[in-house]
Amino acid sequence: MVSQRAICEFRTHDVLIRPWQSGDADALYDAASQSVATVGKWLPWCHGGYSRADSEAWIAHCRTTWDAGEQYAFAIFDENATRVLGGVGLNQIDRAGGTANLGYWVRSDAQGRGIATQAARLIGAFGFEHGFAKLEIVAALDNRASRRVAEKSGARLVRIERGRIEFRGDKLDAAIYVLSPPEQNAA
Repeated sequence: MVSQRAICEFRTHDVLIRPWQSGDADALYDAASQSVATVGKWLPWCHGGYSRADSEAWIAHCRTTWDAGEQYAFAIFDENATRVLGGVGLNQIDRAGGTANLGYWVRSDAQGRGIATQAARLIGAFGFEHGFAKLEIVAALDNRASRRVAEKSGARLVRIERGRIEFRGDKLDAAIYVLSPPEQNAA
């Protein structure tokens, strides 16, 4: 279990990835509000009625579940750490099986720049460093962008599952990818 949120910070030349903090609510609200047409197409929490209070509640939830070892949710910021570009994290943790789900999203006006791929690789490495043996990425079959991120991150497609994702009352088919530690990917 990762005990300290503060030490979990990652930088590349154009992004900062760190755990959500209480002061991030306005930046998260801005990113979500701007992204309803794209992110909201695949993630039900991102909708026209999304509010700043939803951002505050999400961040509080992330901090609580981090401390409990139930999920590790990170904000993706621009290089100046002023603008939320998206989110990435590990959830659906199965410690006994050594697995977790790796998920990501990027705000509309920052898509297509490789941000999700950078984030997925960094948080994938974080997961492996903290004892996970396998990370699963579940993407709606028609979500080509998310599937490309999975593939560019080094995950391999292992199966298609009918009705795997529940989304606004519908069941969507999903592409299931598995990301393994680098030494296992090379084999």
